[in-house]
Amino acid sequence: MVSLAKIILKTGGLLSLALSLILVNAPQVLAQESRNTKELRAVNKSGSLLSLEGGEKLMKEAQREIDAQKYGSAAVKLKEARQVFNQLSNFYLQLANSFAGIDPTIYERHRSNALKTGIMRDEATYQLALIHRAQQQPELSVPLLIQVIRSQNPTSELGKKSYQQLYELGFVDSPYQTSSK
Repeated sequence: MVSLAKIILKTGGLLSLALSLILVNAPQVLAQESRNTKELRAVNKSGSLLSLEGGEKLMKEAQREIDAQKYGSAAVKLKEARQVFNQLSNFYLQLANSFAGIDPTIYERHRSNALKTGIMRDEATYQLALIHRAQQQPELSVPLLIQVIRSQNPTSELGKKSYQQLYELGFVDSPYQTSSK
């Protein structure tokens, strides 16, 4: 029968061997973790579609297509940009709400990002509505313009421009007059 002392020595020896292996490999594990963290942060770079830079890139590509009067491909780019900005805005808002009452700094940062990406979404939406109007498709423009007004408020610059488009299209019969008094 194996004595208790021998078991303790063997177990202690195994434990110390395991601890030695962990300590020897710790720098490699930490370096790998650092590389993985850097790779994960790639979502926020311009190469990723799920980023502000990715959405802005789509907007620039759409503008080049508009300048070349290639409205079909511009509409595709703007739809993609709208989707990216909408997803980002929703994700940032969800994160902000998750940190409400817990960490005001993180809450405000994500809330600000949600607002910024929401504005970009509305700008893409407005541009898409203008493309549909240029293509004589007012039935596609109207819902987009209404989305912008609901999101931005009729008193914002983009809201006013959207309402003006609705007026010019004949969808509404009264102009929006702002009082400048």
